[in-house]
Amino acid sequence: MEAGLAIAELIAGTKTPTVSLVVGGGHSIGVPLAVSAKRSFIVPTASMTIHPVRMNGTVLGVPQTLSYFEKMQDRIAGFITRHSRISGEELRRLTMNTEELVLDVGTVLEGERAVELGLIDSLGSLGDAMDSLYGMIENTEKRYAD
Repeated sequence: MEAGLAIAELIAGTKTPTVSLVVGGGHSIGVPLAVSAKRSFIVPTASMTIHPVRMNGTVLGVPQTLSYFEKMQDRIAGFITRHSRISGEELRRLTMNTEELVLDVGTVLEGERAVELGLIDSLGSLGDAMDSLYGMIENTEKRYAD
């Protein structure tokens, strides 16, 4: 999670044009990576799984561990809401949903629903993402030529 969130921060902080395209099943840190680009697309059949922070291996049952998980969840949620149009309340509701996934907490969003909720900018394919990227590059070049 730490490395994935760091990569998402790097992508979001670039001044160069960036576009993301979600295909297949996006999971875990894939959500911050998808929203880190200046423009995001998702194909209609793709899905994104929104869930709380998890950890494999030995976990100490102490208050500090719970605090660590809460802080990490807040950092991820804050990044997602700053780089998309989804509200913090809606993201938390999706994250803590106990009625959709068997033996798990969270929500699976398909392409159109991810756009409706403001998590992703547009439905589209590779061609749409490439057109958007080329358009951004063209606008950047024009700005520097003037």
